[in-house]
Amino acid sequence: MIDWKNPGRKIILASGSPRRKQILSQMGFTFNTIIPPFIEEHKHLNSSDLNGSIQKLAALKAEMVAVNYPEFLVLGADTIVVQGQQVLGKPADRQDAFRMLKSLSGKPHRVLTGVALRCYENGFCCTGFSSTDVFFREISDEEIDDYLGTDEYIDKAGAYAIQGQALIFVDKITGCYYNVVGLPVSSTISLFKEFNVRKESADVRK
Repeated sequence: MIDWKNPGRKIILASGSPRRKQILSQMGFTFNTIIPPFIEEHKHLNSSDLNGSIQKLAALKAEMVAVNYPEFLVLGADTIVVQGQQVLGKPADRQDAFRMLKSLSGKPHRVLTGVALRCYENGFCCTGFSSTDVFFREISDEEIDDYLGTDEYIDKAGAYAIQGQALIFVDKITGCYYNVVGLPVSSTISLFKEFNVRKESADVRK
């Protein structure tokens, strides 16, 4: 049986997100955390291929860290919220956050997360993604203002944290909850499994 929790290399999470750090820890991994350089994410999004775009963004984040730590396995991730044809990234300010939450009120939206695992030393790179449908109930302006007063919206795609006080907005979700938080568990496991499969194949050929 492939032991995907022990890939034989040290792991780096290329993210400053405490939510991703918590999820990866809960999965049983030991790792270091390094924040990748700033990326203007909207410039890398192709509206006609959002699934591909977020995987490329996750790979770019992993690459920017992996190049300085070639012997490590580096995990990158990127999350976006899509409402209709509009991509909702991280709000610029409170007013922008209000606009985003207002647009989500009483409507379904989709949360997409791309993940990428990169090892610079041996050239390994594998990506994946997860999609979750989230349904918000009708939210009043007063409720939105109260929520924005918590500052939870800061640095959150779609201007909300489902694991925080925004849980009161949620009617239901279809798909992976942890994807909405920021790191899809099943997709991440698949990356480590793929690394071990390729590693074992390389060992057999030696």
